[in-house]
Amino acid sequence: MSQTERIIIGGEELFLKAGIKSVTMDDIAKHLGMSKKTIYQFFKDKNELVIALVKKKLQDDEEQMSAIINRSGNVIEEMINMMKCSEEIFSRINPIVIHDLQKYHAEAWKQFQDFKADVLIHTLEELLTKGIKQGYIRPDIDVKIIARMRVSQVEMGFDTSIFPVSGFNIWKVQQQFLEHFNYGICTLKGYKLLNEYKNINEN
Repeated sequence: MSQTERIIIGGEELFLKAGIKSVTMDDIAKHLGMSKKTIYQFFKDKNELVIALVKKKLQDDEEQMSAIINRSGNVIEEMINMMKCSEEIFSRINPIVIHDLQKYHAEAWKQFQDFKADVLIHTLEELLTKGIKQGYIRPDIDVKIIARMRVSQVEMGFDTSIFPVSGFNIWKVQQQFLEHFNYGICTLKGYKLLNEYKNINEN
């Protein structure tokens, strides 16, 4: 593992626990057992580190999504596998990280927004179109509208003004949204298959 990767991973570990704003470069250096000077050889400031970290995470997510799509036999299986993959991602995310990213790291947040528009929405549109052809997803849905709605829904689940951390479990919120979404877009054939996969996973 390169020094750059070590610093990115070390930063991520601390950011996920405490948010971005409260973590200093000193904290990261201590956490990694290296000097701050070494970190500054690779990243000129915390903002640059955050940008590199977001870029790496988005690439990882894109690869993970492609792998899921390639190994799934049909759209319903893809949706179930995406759900399991999302559970793992959401369980690690601290809502403060999203808040700090929006408020203090404009460039990194823009990267995330671009990824959302170019990759997430596009992948969902393709998934929905394929599902309609396979007969699992209702042919009357407008894939462009529904794909955008779904991506915005995920973001809304992280909004602490709507779902305060004190009263809601983030993953439970996302799980409810996803179930509602999955059952809302399915044909009867899709609904039956969705239930079959759910039962297999629950048992």
